[in-house]
Amino acid sequence: MSDEDRTARVPRHVAIIMDGNGRWAKQRGLPRLKGHEQGAESVRNAIRSCRNAGVDYLTLYAFSVENWSRPKAEINGLMRLLRTFLRDRAQELHDDRVRLLATGRIHDLPDAVRAELERVIRETATYENGTLILALSYGGRAELVDATRQIASEVKAGELDPDAIDEQTIADRLYLPDVPDPDLLIRTSGEMRLSNFLLWQLSYTELYVTDVLWPDFREDEFKKALAAYAGRKRRFGGVG
Repeated sequence: MSDEDRTARVPRHVAIIMDGNGRWAKQRGLPRLKGHEQGAESVRNAIRSCRNAGVDYLTLYAFSVENWSRPKAEINGLMRLLRTFLRDRAQELHDDRVRLLATGRIHDLPDAVRAELERVIRETATYENGTLILALSYGGRAELVDATRQIASEVKAGELDPDAIDEQTIADRLYLPDVPDPDLLIRTSGEMRLSNFLLWQLSYTELYVTDVLWPDFREDEFKKALAAYAGRKRRFGGVG
């Protein structure tokens, strides 16, 4: 496959809404947290699948701003899982030279989790074999609100002319302005909605929805999503 052909058929950036942990646990008569624990194994698998396929960026919707309304015990369990993942799996990022980034209102995270997150981000900052992005305390509307506040502040300070505001002005003030928009969005568990995820960035992203629950989403399912993407013709509003 030529470099040009590969670029057309393999997405540079894949984003995933990891849905179905709770249902997976309920089907088995287990606590919801057991579903999240099993889902963490699918995260490891997704990272490896991206590396094997040549995907440069992987963004995982790990915890939304709306998730803070869940029962406290579940939130505490999710934060423990996140901290454990960051502590125990960081070596895999080092071994594969994959850098970690985070997007969202990171200041909302518990201090211990945020410290662990910032440590791994700092230690992997120079790696160039791929990028893993965790969306944490993230909401697409919240991101646009935060970008709008920044623009309004710059206008008020006389640093930005309102007439100069365009799409790039907004894009440059998103949480991770240097990360390319996703080419492919995967959503597990069959739900047909975006759930407030990357609302700006997904404008021309190809969507792939599967009924498979996230804890059961492994490399063979990832390959199906990539195959579906490879068969699409992206026109970006044009006629092709």
